[in-house]
Amino acid sequence: QVHLVESGGGLVQPGGSLRLSCEASGMSRAIYAMAWYRQAPGKRRERVAAITMSGETNYAESVKGRFICSIDSTKKTMTLQMNSLKVEDTAVYYCYSASLATTPQKDWGQGTQVTVSS
Repeated sequence: QVHLVESGGGLVQPGGSLRLSCEASGMSRAIYAMAWYRQAPGKRRERVAAITMSGETNYAESVKGRFICSIDSTKKTMTLQMNSLKVEDTAVYYCYSASLATTPQKDWGQGTQVTVSS
């Protein structure tokens, strides 16, 4: 019931910046938190950043000071501004939402590839 679509992935050189967006649509449930996860080849999926609808954020230690997660005034678009990118940031980045109607629900986007390489 919550459809998530990521965009903004691509190829960038080390030290560069990239901005990812996630748009939520078709909502019939109340979203109370959203997050960005990433998964590199051969590695487990990990949470990169999380944000509540009030704007409170939490970041993985590996991206603190480099990434900024935000949500717009409509509460339907989440952005991940990635600065000072490193090769190890290369992964598929996924948008996630947690919502609640009668029962909790988790939804995922399709993912967008971020490649950091010279």
